[in-house]
Amino acid sequence: MKSVKGQFLVASPQLGDSNFNQTVVLMIQHDKKGALGVVLNRPMEVTVQQACEQVLGSGCEAGGVLHHGGPCEAMLMVVHTNQSVGEIEVLPGLYFTTAKDRVEQLLESNTGDMKFFVGYSGWEAGQLEEEFETGSWLTIPATTGRVFGPSESLWLKLNTEANLSKWVDPNWIPEDPSVN
Repeated sequence: MKSVKGQFLVASPQLGDSNFNQTVVLMIQHDKKGALGVVLNRPMEVTVQQACEQVLGSGCEAGGVLHHGGPCEAMLMVVHTNQSVGEIEVLPGLYFTTAKDRVEQLLESNTGDMKFFVGYSGWEAGQLEEEFETGSWLTIPATTGRVFGPSESLWLKLNTEANLSKWVDPNWIPEDPSVN
């Protein structure tokens, strides 16, 4: 089994699960016990500050909107660039945090890039591998810039790149194909 930790899972059109239609999942963990990731391109209509006021009764310094990380329920989770409160290093300089005290530190600071999630995407042992065999997912290496960049057309861009890489050496594809 080859781990896809630190990669994007790009939902293929063959994927029949409506929870993942046209999604891009950042893979946080993947080993023989199972896999965990968060959907990057499902922003919610509530900001992090609004959620803090509703749940905690007080404001916070963190900005941006909450994201729906997937169909599995969970408390607040954060993908960020603050090494001092990172629990899992997903990519060099990119961390994942779920511990309440560390999430609170991130809410109180406004330093570095952060993306907040409620819910996550999870797979039991062997489940994701079965989905790969049916062509449900495409993979492409993740980058911090894309994790924190605009999510509106992320699925379309990565789906195109992942499909092109089947036929073309990805090292020949420029970051911005319009400059080609």
